[in-house]
Amino acid sequence: MACFLVSAAEAVVVTAAKKVEEKKEAALPEAVKEERAYHIPLSHKLGWLSKMLWGGAFLLLIEHMWHGEVVPYFPFLTAMKSPEDTAEMFHEMATVGVSMALLVTLVWLGMVAVSVVIEKRKNAEREGA
Repeated sequence: MACFLVSAAEAVVVTAAKKVEEKKEAALPEAVKEERAYHIPLSHKLGWLSKMLWGGAFLLLIEHMWHGEVVPYFPFLTAMKSPEDTAEMFHEMATVGVSMALLVTLVWLGMVAVSVVIEKRKNAEREGA
């Protein structure tokens, strides 16, 4: 019913964190930037997570619109018409929405772990060459 709102909320937080990190990275001296030849900045990695979350939330929004659970008029979510439906919606958000957002975040953590291994391997090759 509204599980996509959990991913969208996480995406908002991650996007804000990405913007803050970009400002920190821009303030780094050039010597530090050059020293990190094979380094993917944290802002790029947060961008991966942001895109995954926004994409998932958008696809779920379309799916919920297709099934008539999201409508273009107030209250926008059909589950908000009665207190019983609203309670069911919050339960779905707490179970399905949170688990989907956690799964996306875990997949992203796996991607980051792989990228760190590749960065270390490239830096070791660079130092050995």
